[in-house]
Amino acid sequence: MIRILIADDHAIVRHGLKQIIEESGEMRVVAEAGSGSEALRKIREIACDVVVLDISMPDMSGIDVLKQIHAERPQLPLLILSIYPEDQYAMRLIKAGAAGYMTKESAPAEVVRALLRVAGGKKYISPAVAEILANDLGTDEEKLPHQMLSDREYQIFLLLASAKTVSEIADDLALSVKTISTYRSRVLEKMHLNNNAELMRYAIDHHLAQ
Repeated sequence: MIRILIADDHAIVRHGLKQIIEESGEMRVVAEAGSGSEALRKIREIACDVVVLDISMPDMSGIDVLKQIHAERPQLPLLILSIYPEDQYAMRLIKAGAAGYMTKESAPAEVVRALLRVAGGKKYISPAVAEILANDLGTDEEKLPHQMLSDREYQIFLLLASAKTVSEIADDLALSVKTISTYRSRVLEKMHLNNNAELMRYAIDHHLAQ
């Protein structure tokens, strides 16, 4: 029996996933976590074969959780299940060590297939993600400005594009306002933008806005 840990801050999502997973007859949920720090603690304490991880988590971002887990247990497969469409985060998270990426709009049967695949040591690459990965093979000169941002810069770029203030982002990421302001300036400079309004327009034009 394949042992699954679910890390998502919404209890109703965890409940639904648990039902889907255990109805497969091949997997069972051995632990649940509602925050990033809880996910890390339970992964260290409880034996599991696959982690299902959301990237929007309180106290630690899913990206930071992913990198920490991958550093500590590089052989443990992590399947990202997120509200964000593939073109926002999939490429970055797979490069950071995720075994697969799918959205929460995915059909239950596809979630089961993805879990069984990553539990078997393979990557789960959906057609949408495959296309994104193929498009990312170009040189730096061919990449769009947002593709040149670091993971943290990109995360803050998306939060700014969703109309969150610097203070709100600082609270969300448990960082100082000064740190977020520095990242904001760096993002604007790298993307050759002048202000948040231009940043939001860029996100809309490139289908990155939520």
